[in-house]
Amino acid sequence: MARRLSYSARYEHPAEKIYQAQMQRQYWDALMEEFRELTPISNVQEFETGDDGMRVVLQQTITRDMLPPIAQTVMKKDMIITRVETLGAFDGDKTSGTYTASIPAGPGSLNGEQVLFPTATGCTVRKTTEVKVFIPFVNGKLEQLMLINLVDLFRGEAEFTAGWVDKNLA
Repeated sequence: MARRLSYSARYEHPAEKIYQAQMQRQYWDALMEEFRELTPISNVQEFETGDDGMRVVLQQTITRDMLPPIAQTVMKKDMIITRVETLGAFDGDKTSGTYTASIPAGPGSLNGEQVLFPTATGCTVRKTTEVKVFIPFVNGKLEQLMLINLVDLFRGEAEFTAGWVDKNLA
């Protein structure tokens, strides 16, 4: 059974600034540089922008010894996570997109939708995620572990984004 998570990151910045950041390769490169403190192999594999929005492919490697014990029972090699994020064109008010994460020979899936929209005090990025693990007996524990780690990831990315916008787009 799949598990779902809804997470909202609230910013004091206008939606246009958050969108502007995500439309720049420098933003994603800096984000991956920040991730290298936790996962030393973190890179932008692809980055495309155009009138219809943005698409980025990120890849991170978590060595097997860094995995929690329950994950080590399933993953016999390093875990290579490929994440694909998209955002559509910004219509002056909001934009939406998708994200996925995959692991070669991985035991599950992660898919989500994201919406960036203005608020009275700035803007919000709302992410709605679904995770599913296909391994009997441990699927629920692994799904819950994934969701807990996603909250930490989303929170860290939101803090990074706010700081990056302050330094680069103020």
